[in-house]
Parts: sequence; structure tokens; C-alpha cells
Amino acid sequence: MNGLVITMIVIAVIIVIIVLLLAVVTTSKAYKYQHTVDPITEKPEAKSDENSIADLDEEEIEEKEHIQDEERKDPS
Repeated sequence: MNGLVITMIVIAVIIVIIVLLLAVVTTSKAYKYQHTVDPITEKPEAKSDENSIADLDEEEIEEKEHIQDEERKDPS
């Protein structure tokens, strides 16, 4: 009985050591990994379309919003 307990403790300690070593190796590899970042590309100028309100004045924006509100109320 006493020998069985000692054998189980030794096996448990060996398993703990193996898991600890694997964790250290994995963490070491993770810190050595070189991350890369894609270069920044120039975005093309935003194209103005009929739905864009970027180039409209306040009156035109209000008119467009009013039309969109009416379309929401009566989708037909």
C-alpha cells in the first residue's frame, strides 16, 4: 500500500514537470514569433453618388432626409 502511494506521487510529479516544460517551450516560441503588419495603402477618393450627403448644403440635406422619412412611412 505504501509503495503504491509513492509510485502514484512520482508519476504525478513527472506529469507536472512535463506539462510545465511544454508550457515554457510554447511560451518561449510565442515570444520569438515575429508579427508583421501589412503596409498602409492609399484609399481612393470617395466617389460622390446620389446617396452621398458629403457635398450637399444644409437645405439639400434636410430635403433628402425628408424624402427618406416619407419613403420609410410609405414604402410603396
